[in-house]
Amino acid sequence: MIFSSTLFLFIFLPLTLLIYYAIPKKYVMAKNIELLIASLIFYAWGEPKNVLLMLLSIVLNYVFGLLLEKYDDHERIRKIVLTGSVVVNLGMLFYFKYLGFFTGGRINIILPIGISFFTFQIMSYTIDVYLRNVKTQRNPFKLALYISLFPQLIAGPIVRYIDIEKELTSRTYDVDKVFRGVVRFSVGLAKKVVISNTVGLLADNIFKLDPTLMSSATGWLGAIAYTLQIYFDFSGYSDMAIGLGHMMGFNFIENFNYPYISKSVQEFWRRWHISLSSWFRDYLYIPLGGNRKGKVRTYINLLIVFACTGFWHGAAWNFLVWGLFHGFFLVIERMGLKKVLAGDFKALEDKPHAAKACRIAMSAIGHVYTMLVAIIGWVLFRAENMTKAWQYVCSMFRFSNWGWDKAIAQLGSEGLQSGYTLIIILLGVICSFPIVPYVREKLKSYSWGETAVSAIGSAATLTLTLFSIFCLTGSDYNPFIYFRF
Repeated sequence: MIFSSTLFLFIFLPLTLLIYYAIPKKYVMAKNIELLIASLIFYAWGEPKNVLLMLLSIVLNYVFGLLLEKYDDHERIRKIVLTGSVVVNLGMLFYFKYLGFFTGGRINIILPIGISFFTFQIMSYTIDVYLRNVKTQRNPFKLALYISLFPQLIAGPIVRYIDIEKELTSRTYDVDKVFRGVVRFSVGLAKKVVISNTVGLLADNIFKLDPTLMSSATGWLGAIAYTLQIYFDFSGYSDMAIGLGHMMGFNFIENFNYPYISKSVQEFWRRWHISLSSWFRDYLYIPLGGNRKGKVRTYINLLIVFACTGFWHGAAWNFLVWGLFHGFFLVIERMGLKKVLAGDFKALEDKPHAAKACRIAMSAIGHVYTMLVAIIGWVLFRAENMTKAWQYVCSMFRFSNWGWDKAIAQLGSEGLQSGYTLIIILLGVICSFPIVPYVREKLKSYSWGETAVSAIGSAATLTLTLFSIFCLTGSDYNPFIYFRF
């Protein structure tokens, strides 16, 4: 079941919320059980067999947590238990997601939806219990709800147990919080249905073409379309998950913060898929030594982390290369490029006007550089294999064959002919920048601003919801990109 389906929007969600709100607030356990049942139904709807895998993971990690508590004074046993939990969790992930890759495709196993997400959530629980950051959860229903909670179960954000531990026992919601949740959900739905689905069709049409026969304009158009598609697809899902959480009293962490305004690759990863990058930082980068063991070790640690980040996304060489591609630029920035991009020149310390002009110029250059890295990276991410990825990138920089007219001819009536797709691309570019928050804060500075913002927000929410539902008509199946991870 997916958020952007009529089944979810008109049957599952209303029924779930109706029963949830009908249960008095003081009966938190009853609310938890209702959400747990709803979450298991949500996950089992498309893959009834795989819900057994998730239940097995819940049971095993519940036992691991109890063992860590039981042997609290025996550090050696606790390490063995932690090692066992990591091996079991990563072992299941390896079997379903990577065994086919390492056997050369001789073994074909159906990948359970969202297994990478809920595996990392489970591991954060056992690791934090081992580190004594949280106490063992003795109530199996609370742990089961944490792992299976349907708003963020399939495609994140990766919610750590420590972040919602208290909310599993006591949480509050009111009309204002529910309304904010509805607004956030509506924005996410519009991101997915209006922008991502539209530019996604364009990207699919272009990536199906033979890259060796593709004009440069066509290549750039497809790459930009996919750059917008993956952002609005994934951030749209995160918005919907966060919005659903608000409706039920949960506060999930932000997962995106306008990554396409970044002026360095380092900044990009502080703004893109925040829950994943922070997970790897805390549970892999820092344990490896982080930046505490010298420059060379720091560079190696970064490459290891981003190799794992790429491989986390999929069992294919292009994902691994995509991760190392970003890791390479992070190392280069650590070696001094970041200071250059920031306009940090000591020679201009006594020339404030020149220093300011230099920082503005380098800021623009930094943004262009970051977007080039991101766009080329997304080609590696999207292409069927490394051969197609290389051919596609080469076509983008074959400027002698620019061919805008050829691009339009190649796309035909499903591409740019109607003009609607170009409008959506422009809208996507605009919405990639924090223009709406800026305008909202400016309006609030006036005496009538709060009222205006509230009225405009309500009208916009209703409009977005109705238009999104209209766009869903006739195209009910539109799965999110990150479902396959």
